[in-house]
Amino acid sequence: MPVLEDDTAKTRKFLKRRLQTDAAFRGYEKEVQHIRDLLYRTAENGESNSALLLGPRGCGKTTLVTSVLIDLQKEKSFCSNTLIVYLNGFLHTDDRLALKSATSQMNLENVVDGKVFGSFAENLAFLLGCLKAGDKKNSKSVIFILEEFDLFCSHHNQTLLYNLFDVAQSAQAPICVLGITARLDVIELLEKRVKSRFSHRQIFLLPMEDNFAGRVQLFGTLLKLPTEKEMKEYNTATKLKSQQNHEIPLLRNVFDPNDFSFSSKWVSKWNKHLDALVSTPSVVSILQNMYEYEVLEGPFKSFLFELVSELSESSPLITVEQIQMLYQQCNNDDKVVLLCGLSVLEICLLIAMKHHSEIYDRDPFNFEMVLTRYNKFANSSSTMQGIERNVILKAFEHVKNLELIAPISSAASKVQKEYQLHHLLLTYGQINQAIQRSQNLPTEISQWAQRLMV
Repeated sequence: MPVLEDDTAKTRKFLKRRLQTDAAFRGYEKEVQHIRDLLYRTAENGESNSALLLGPRGCGKTTLVTSVLIDLQKEKSFCSNTLIVYLNGFLHTDDRLALKSATSQMNLENVVDGKVFGSFAENLAFLLGCLKAGDKKNSKSVIFILEEFDLFCSHHNQTLLYNLFDVAQSAQAPICVLGITARLDVIELLEKRVKSRFSHRQIFLLPMEDNFAGRVQLFGTLLKLPTEKEMKEYNTATKLKSQQNHEIPLLRNVFDPNDFSFSSKWVSKWNKHLDALVSTPSVVSILQNMYEYEVLEGPFKSFLFELVSELSESSPLITVEQIQMLYQQCNNDDKVVLLCGLSVLEICLLIAMKHHSEIYDRDPFNFEMVLTRYNKFANSSSTMQGIERNVILKAFEHVKNLELIAPISSAASKVQKEYQLHHLLLTYGQINQAIQRSQNLPTEISQWAQRLMV
């Protein structure tokens, strides 16, 4: 007889599946609406568009597009009027592979009738002929999603990009070309003839660095179990059972909570425990430190995944001790460990550099600037007075030798060392963590680190 899973095992499996397939996109309402409007107008009005979605890796560009497509798939007209072609620069390394994949995703094999194209030009001419056939009222709209868009720019003569942008610009067929890339300078990679056919519509997605409340809320959103009311609301919504969802990599494995069932008593117990957990000061402090060090959701979800994996019959609920232990294991940053071994004077110089960078938006600094800021604190300090200038300079040079700071150019070696400009190679979070871990650091220095002195 099959062994029935207990609530803990089902909870562990449910949460791991959710964390792996979570396609919800949070925040950035303006950018989400912009992308949605572009795709919707192409599908419903036959309007041709082209755009680029740009941002650093891990900020949620693909997740944004996925969430918009999931939302649009709920509308019958969008499903019936639209074809989605997904191409990835890592997979489709030349235009021939890209065209073959696009032909397959547009279900054009039947039109080919077994014909084998003798050349890339014949394949391209066939695909363009299919795109241009018909009119806006009778043709299906086609949305081309080009992941790793910058890699398509390295293809021979940028032929694929040129023809897609040309079709979009001339409105010969209702298509939308949406490029996704981490290269913020990708426009400069386009050839002149390709650039002239691009709409120059760029949507930037930059990490949100001032939304810690949202991070705390996300902790509960990802780890709480759905109540009966939430399950009923989910079941009344239109489910994504379209065959196309399984053909498009972006829309595969959409998470369905109906695949799991929990007793209402267990759900209530689990959710109440999480509410108490997230209000615990030590947990909030850990979440704050993690957010200051890394604002992206990806690493945070990985942390939660490891936390959930530790659930067992002997430990059915997440504890504060487990969070603290996992945080320490995941947070063994080599630079933080190095900082904890520095002298008190060297820590003070790093604090002065941190304050300078915060005030002047990470502008470079030299020894004299750091010394002035340090002396301002030392004059009011009971522990740091009376240290000679030569000793402070030696401490500064030691910090430089450890590669915690670096000169901004090789030409700077000709400048007197006290006036040589440097920039900080540490994040503010790394310095804060080191200060918190340093056991013998005077309280007034810890307080100075948190108090910005202009």
